[in-house]
Amino acid sequence: MPDGVIGNTSASEAEVSWFESRSGSQKEEVDMDKIYEVLKKVREISPLVHHITNWVTISDCANIVKVFGGSPVMTHAREEAADMTSIADAVVINVGTLDNNILEAMQQQAMSAANQKGIPTVIDAVGVGATKYRNDKIKELLQYKVAVLKGNASEIASTAGIGVSTKDVDSGKVSGDIIQIAKSLACERGCIVVVTGEKDICTDGVSVVTIKNGSPMMSQIVGMGCMAGSVVGTFCAVEDSYLFASVAGLVCFEIAAENADTTSEGP
Repeated sequence: MPDGVIGNTSASEAEVSWFESRSGSQKEEVDMDKIYEVLKKVREISPLVHHITNWVTISDCANIVKVFGGSPVMTHAREEAADMTSIADAVVINVGTLDNNILEAMQQQAMSAANQKGIPTVIDAVGVGATKYRNDKIKELLQYKVAVLKGNASEIASTAGIGVSTKDVDSGKVSGDIIQIAKSLACERGCIVVVTGEKDICTDGVSVVTIKNGSPMMSQIVGMGCMAGSVVGTFCAVEDSYLFASVAGLVCFEIAAENADTTSEGP
């Protein structure tokens, strides 16, 4: 197991359950060596991850990609978004501070170019469910091919058209089984759906993976969800299975948080 951002992994191990939903049976435990192989590839390849992300957490997202071994680029200008995507290995779209100019850079430039090049796009549905504008625009973004759609429970439910109570970017109350909502959305959109929270859910519509790593302190820090989306995008850049890339990225990110929690007195 590699040293560095993960630290001493003897103090924290992955808490991952992988279910095959057609049979309802649990598969074998996820091989941690395979998870760390993906991290190793990130560090060896140093993929260029093009972000069009929100202004609140842009520095945090750049730094988390860097410490994991990737190479972040954070550009929003529609005049260069396609050109930047043409040299990138993955694109991360975060709708946290959305406006029409940024939306044009996301859709007509970055996502279109990513689809043409065949590289993965990760959409982080920050704040979806809070306003009609966000609800409408996430539907437009999902007309493009997407590798991973990520959000908290209320954001994913809102994207799926399920009514929720959302006041801000934090998760609101969801009516219904969030696992079933995520599975249905994954099938409908043909992508991996990642639901972050106390227990993370990753699904391709058939398999369902739950992850219980992380620290309670993470909920007290603005931007942890955005950083998780950047990590997922970084891992997708080097791993063909976007489901496994999502799982591996979240496990590494959250074990790092657990280890940080052991040496920190507060957020």
